Amino acid sequence: MTDRIEDTVIAVYQRHGCAWARLRGDRLAEGSWLDRFCDLLPAGAGVLDIGCGSGLPIARELIRRGFDVTGLDATPAMLALFQRNLPGTPAHLADMRDLALGRRFAGLLAWDSFFHLSPSDQRAMFARFQAHAAPGAVLMFTSGPAEGQAIGELEGDPLYHGSLGPDEYRALLDAARFAVVDHAVEDPSCDRTVWLARQSG
Repeated sequence: MTDRIEDTVIAVYQRHGCAWARLRGDRLAEGSWLDRFCDLLPAGAGVLDIGCGSGLPIARELIRRGFDVTGLDATPAMLALFQRNLPGTPAHLADMRDLALGRRFAGLLAWDSFFHLSPSDQRAMFARFQAHAAPGAVLMFTSGPAEGQAIGELEGDPLYHGSLGPDEYRALLDAARFAVVDHAVEDPSCDRTVWLARQSG
């Protein structure tokens, strides 16, 4: 690729955001993991949805459960869908690699977004997670099952996915003072490798 990996990913979602939202649908396949995430949060807690996409179904479900959701997405087309689907919910047009909101949240969620970053940018994100985490904050993200890179596709365009190895994720979480609460490799309930961790202090 001639462009930075992540810039290419943003361009794909900008072209095909509506198609992605249609393919994604409303079914909450990740419901069991969302339950675990929410069970660790205080009532009404602030949650930052990093790579929020259209807001459906995850952000909508968090709002239904009474949480104070803030969306963040790097793609104007996706953010426009989020604002249309969840009017009045605060949302920022920003690249997660430049995350600097000056605010800490009780929950940080990067479901099906973090794994679009290159390995080096994934490593750098843990300091940004930490900088936005309130004491005891909960972090949940999806990754690949093992270290490597894969190219998927969306409407015929190549779509990058990258992953570090599980030992490196654990080391990065530990360095950022997040303790792993739960981890599953290719959980059949959602066909995802999921990390759930909690900030100490």
